[in-house]
Amino acid sequence: MEAVSFSDIAIVSCGTLSLELTYLKNSGFLDARHVFYTKPGLHENVRELERQLIHRINRAKEKADKVLVIYGGKFCYVNADEPTRTMKKIIEEQGPNVARIEATHCMDMLASETEREKIALEMAGGEKVWWMVPGWIKFRHHVFEGWDQGLANENFPRHTGGAIVLDAVGYMDRYMAEHPEEFLEYSDWMGIPIQTCPISFDRFKSLLIEQANRLHDA
Repeated sequence: MEAVSFSDIAIVSCGTLSLELTYLKNSGFLDARHVFYTKPGLHENVRELERQLIHRINRAKEKADKVLVIYGGKFCYVNADEPTRTMKKIIEEQGPNVARIEATHCMDMLASETEREKIALEMAGGEKVWWMVPGWIKFRHHVFEGWDQGLANENFPRHTGGAIVLDAVGYMDRYMAEHPEEFLEYSDWMGIPIQTCPISFDRFKSLLIEQANRLHDA
């Protein structure tokens, strides 16, 4: 994988991915000028998502000329009041030196649709899976803010393959060892089993490099 510097780039990301970005920063891969986070789980409140996202982008522009946004597209921002207003349009409005990672949501950043299909086949017999990243565990009360048991019962059990956490940072092993009762309670609340799938950072790194090169070429 090619070596690319992010030293002239500021990053704006959904807080759900803070575990992965911190890992990449500590490992020396991500030498970004600064990383700004929005509150995890804002896909449930698109007005607040847009407000925080634009605010963080403006702050990022104060740190660097180039800004890389780590947010999914059609699944992270769904504006029912203005269907034509999309994440793509919001990013375009921020200027030519602002780019967004090419992925539909955080799970897609870590494993492609083809990779997820393969994982689902191996781990869930090809049944429908509720996909998560470790941030959906760590920031559960933000990600599922406002969800009661009734809403959980309407959504999770239809995923007959259970939930699978795409874990590139080894978070789940530590969490299950240190908080086994919380983990079991989470699974009980969802009404489906939760499995962990260790994965590499290869896809996430390649997507980050792709947009860094685009910003450098702009």
